[in-house]
Amino acid sequence: MAVREQILKEATKQFAARGYEGTSLQAVADAVGIRKASLLYHFPSKKHLRSAVLDRLLSRWRERVPRLLLAATSGKDQFEAVIQEVVRFFVADPDRARILVREALDRPDEMRHLLEVHVQPWAGMVCNHIRQGQTAGRVYADLDPEAYVAQVVNLVIGSVATFDCVGALFSVGKKRKKGEPDPLERHVAELLRIARYSLFRPSADHHAPQGGGTRD
Repeated sequence: MAVREQILKEATKQFAARGYEGTSLQAVADAVGIRKASLLYHFPSKKHLRSAVLDRLLSRWRERVPRLLLAATSGKDQFEAVIQEVVRFFVADPDRARILVREALDRPDEMRHLLEVHVQPWAGMVCNHIRQGQTAGRVYADLDPEAYVAQVVNLVIGSVATFDCVGALFSVGKKRKKGEPDPLERHVAELLRIARYSLFRPSADHHAPQGGGTRD
């Protein structure tokens, strides 16, 4: 792995665990096994390093999230396959979710700008596809496309970022049975169910007149 990539990977880990203020360039350099001067060759300051970490993360995430929501008009099976891919992106490295949550809380104005740059360009297109699904009767007519996009983003990131904490609830009241999925698998499965069933109308209603239906 190239040194620059190693630096970004370790910085992501430390920013997620300690926050921007609690992370030093020396600590990142030590973890990578290089001198601080070598780190500064690639990133002139901690601010530059933080920007590179977030740009790298959001750019990679941007490649996956639109596919998740655009699949909403293609049927439940494709929707579920794609959302699982997005969830796996964060589950494979929960620090990706944790750093986004930390930054949103610590520097909301800066994160808002980054979301505008990396997320807004496709958000309108996604909402238009969801509206097409509503017209065709596949998606609930009373669903708010913009709010749905925001909720799914929060659901995926928040669920993964906080699992080490809220995962304790899975041990309340019972022991794990032999062969039972582990808590994280159960957590993700429920996340997928919520995202799917809050979007699609029941299959029996797909032959309803255009305009879809609302939920009583």
